[in-house]
Amino acid sequence: MKIILTEDINPLGAMGAVVDVARGYARNFLIPQGKAMEATPGNLAQVEKAKVKYLQTQATEREKAQAQVAHLEGASVTIAQRVAEEERLYGSVTAAMIAEALESQGFIVDKKQLDLPEPIKKLGTYEVTLRLAPEVQTTVSVVVVSDKA
Repeated sequence: MKIILTEDINPLGAMGAVVDVARGYARNFLIPQGKAMEATPGNLAQVEKAKVKYLQTQATEREKAQAQVAHLEGASVTIAQRVAEEERLYGSVTAAMIAEALESQGFIVDKKQLDLPEPIKKLGTYEVTLRLAPEVQTTVSVVVVSDKA
């Protein structure tokens, strides 16, 4: 079944792309969730108008993200945690904790923007990638120290 994507879906394509998917996937998931619509001439025209607006907002977001990258350049956060034996943490440092530490320094960051493959479980210095827009990213230094200083 041919459908038009109304938002970016990673394995299928970008917004406005006409793709061919299984009928059940389209009717049971994509269309009810508002992620796609049937590929009719009327819907194609409607999506073209929305795509122009979408590209404008993407450009604006990219500019804001690049300005924020310049502001975040060289940013570093220190997080104190309880430590067990062999420098292992009792808990772990998560993306939410890093986002909160950045926010306390005046940087507005969502935890979903942090690319942390797995929580940090040992003391040390880590470089964490921060994806502010699809093509804009930077790194933030995260220093995990013992809370008994």
